[in-house]
Amino acid sequence: MPSIKLQNVSVQFPIYSFHSRSLKNSLVGKITGGEIGRNVSNQVSVTALRDLSLNLKSGDRLGVMGPNGAGKSTLLRVIAGIYAPTSGSIEVKGRIASLIDISLGMELEASGFENIRMRGVMMGLSLKQIKSLEEEIAEFTELGPYLNMPIRSYSTGMHMRLGFAVSTAVPADILLMDEWLSVGDEAFKVKAEKRLEDYVNKSSILVLASHSKETIEKLTNLQLLL
Repeated sequence: MPSIKLQNVSVQFPIYSFHSRSLKNSLVGKITGGEIGRNVSNQVSVTALRDLSLNLKSGDRLGVMGPNGAGKSTLLRVIAGIYAPTSGSIEVKGRIASLIDISLGMELEASGFENIRMRGVMMGLSLKQIKSLEEEIAEFTELGPYLNMPIRSYSTGMHMRLGFAVSTAVPADILLMDEWLSVGDEAFKVKAEKRLEDYVNKSSILVLASHSKETIEKLTNLQLLL
């Protein structure tokens, strides 16, 4: 059964070039949201999360809100396994899909098809599984012959189409999102929105970080304010 359990999780980032008596740096600490202090090794650090506990199970839709610097993206990255907690424990059961950065791992000199395969490998798929999804992904992107070209020749919108199509091609137990995605021109947005809604509905657990209270209230049944 998919689940996410965080127990007293804290995340600190050491700042090696920080001058603690600098007025400029003191002001930065006040306006960015993180807590600037010293860790147990007396190293200046920023605390992004402090003693956070969560227990999510199948069916939970968690909306995470807070100002810039509150730790929303850090929380998603901890759940995804990108960041390790400085203290506390985390236990995640189930296949994770991260829509935090849908262009992650793309190689500009490689073609669209090559990027589909490389991204699939990064998502833990076998070459056989990737091959079975390739045609559907290609059709959804509507990029046609451009998929045989290096993606450095793509527009920003074309990059987004490709990354979105690959990221949403494989069902996941746990879905992590940093804001609700809006991809492509108006015509493409309609079918992208439908694909994303279906993808969210098929996931067992959703963790969505957003500045939009309306989006959070619409899509989630649990809310966390950082």
